[in-house]
Amino acid sequence: MTNPNAHDIKVLNGLIETTLDSADGYGEAAVESRDPDYTSLFERRSIERQQVADDLSEAVRGLGGDPESKGSILAKAHRAFLDVKHALLRNDDTVVGSIDSGEGFIAAKFERALEDPSISATTRETIRRAYAVVKADHDEVHDLNRSLEGQRDASNPLYPQ
Repeated sequence: MTNPNAHDIKVLNGLIETTLDSADGYGEAAVESRDPDYTSLFERRSIERQQVADDLSEAVRGLGGDPESKGSILAKAHRAFLDVKHALLRNDDTVVGSIDSGEGFIAAKFERALEDPSISATTRETIRRAYAVVKADHDEVHDLNRSLEGQRDASNPLYPQ
């Protein structure tokens, strides 16, 4: 017998996988960062993302499904690439830029899920609550990245003040 909530479970599990990838990415960024403020920020974000994944997992269980428990292989490969890039460039600005890009991806995935006309109202509300956390984090990291880009531009001799 097919679970009548199969579509909702599939959507939620996709978000869980992406959110776990994000938590792992923040955890790795915390380890790689040389700036204690960034380390603290990334550690907090990793914990927050794990909580979002836990909340989504609880919703999957409530629908009678088995929640995703691991991130994706593709994300692990991407983080390995970023590790090499960070090792070569050796700066926290690169890490923040990479996180900003990843935050845009996860925010877009949540937005697509919210627009899915086939999910139930209850699942939509669960996703909306999780998205509020993701969106706030995305906006903060995006602003931080733009600020760092502005600082780089201001210190570049090709852009006189």
